[in-house]
Amino acid sequence: MRLENCKKRYSGESERARKPEETLEIIQPVAKKCGITRVADITGLDRLGIFVFSCIRPGAADGAISVYNGKGMTESSARVSAIMEGIERYSAEINDRELVYERFSSLGEKKAVNPSTLILPAGVDPDSKIPWYQGFDIISEEDVLVPAHSVFHPVPYGAVRFFRTSTNGIASGNTPEEAVLHGLCEVIERDAWSLAEASGFSGPVLKNITDPNLNKVISLFEDNGVEVTLRDITADNGIPTIAAVSDDVKLKDPSLLCIGMGTSLSPVVAALRAITEVAQSRATQIHGAREDTTDADFRKKLGYDRTKRLNKKWFETSESKDFSEMPMFESDDFLTDISYVSKKLQEKSGVSRIIVSDLSIVDADIKVVRVVVPGLETFSIDSERAGERCRNARRNRVFRSKPEH
Repeated sequence: MRLENCKKRYSGESERARKPEETLEIIQPVAKKCGITRVADITGLDRLGIFVFSCIRPGAADGAISVYNGKGMTESSARVSAIMEGIERYSAEINDRELVYERFSSLGEKKAVNPSTLILPAGVDPDSKIPWYQGFDIISEEDVLVPAHSVFHPVPYGAVRFFRTSTNGIASGNTPEEAVLHGLCEVIERDAWSLAEASGFSGPVLKNITDPNLNKVISLFEDNGVEVTLRDITADNGIPTIAAVSDDVKLKDPSLLCIGMGTSLSPVVAALRAITEVAQSRATQIHGAREDTTDADFRKKLGYDRTKRLNKKWFETSESKDFSEMPMFESDDFLTDISYVSKKLQEKSGVSRIIVSDLSIVDADIKVVRVVVPGLETFSIDSERAGERCRNARRNRVFRSKPEH
C-alpha cells in the first residue's frame, strides 16, 4: 500500500479527508455489506449532552450480537464514528482471506516480521508455525509478511494460541492515508498508556487551557457535577498523547470513574478525543448498568472509594504542566503527518518498521487498515505482553518526551 499526498478537509475531535455529513452518505451501503442492522442514539442516557451512538451487528465472528460505539461533538460525527467502528471490526475478521502457514525461520527477515519484535507472552515460541498475512512496510517501502495474530481480530486458535488478538491499530478512513494516520496514532496511544501503567506514573495535570472549543467541552462536564482532569502521558517520541480522567462527584458511582485517551499531532485534537472517549465510556457504562451487565455489577461491588484508591495515580494532582508546553506539529496533508510521525518513531523510540495491512472490503469506498509497529508496547490492553520499553519505564519512571531545544 503506497501512500500519496492527501489533503485534510475537516478538523474537529478528529481530522478527516471529508466532512462527517459527506462520509455518512458514503458509509451507508458499506455498513449494510458489513451486516450492521441498526444505529442507536444513546446520548440521552447521560446528562452531559455529548453525542454517543451504538452500532449493532448480529452474527459477528463469534456468532453473538456485537455492539460498537462512537462519539463526537456533532450528531453526524458521532454516528459516523460508531458506524466506522462497526466497519473496522467486520473488516478485521479473517473471513476468506488467504493466509500463509509457516515458521519464521523458514521465511527469514527479508520476507517476514520477526515475531520476537512484537513482544510475545512468556513461554511462547517465536518460531511456532503460525498463519501470516501480507503487509507493507512504509519505512523501507517493501512488502512483508506479518503474523496474522497482529493483523486480524479474532484469529482462531488452532494448534497455536501465540498471543491474544486485539483491535489495536485497526482504523478506517475516507482514504488510505487518513486511515493509516489514525491507526498509527492509536498504536502510539496504547504504547504511551502502557508506559504510564508500567511506571505507575500518569503524567502531569494539564493547566491553563485557552482553546475555546476544548474549554466548552470541559464545561459540559463541570456544569453537570463531573470533574474531568487532562494529563500529559506523551512518550519519548513526542507525539501528543493525553489521558482524560473523570470523577462523577455528584453521583459517586464507581462505574463512572472513567478514563479516555487521545493521540494526535495537535494537542487540542488529542484532548478532544480523550474527553469525548470519556463521554462514550460514561454512556456505555450507564447503558450496561441498565442491562445488568457483569462489568457494571463488578464495579458496584468494588465500591467508589476502593475503585478510586486502586486507580489513585490517575487522580493525583501534585504535578502540573501548562497546556501550551505540549508539543505540536501542523500540516494540511495526511502524508506529511505520517512522514513526521514515522521520523519521530525512528529517531526517538527506536522503531525500524511500520507495517500496514490493507483490510478494506474490495468494492467499498471506505478504507480499513491495520497498523503494526514492532517494538511499541501493548501492556495496557494485554498484561501478558510487556517489552523493553515497559521494563525501562518501571526501572526509571521516565517515559515522557523531553523538550527539544
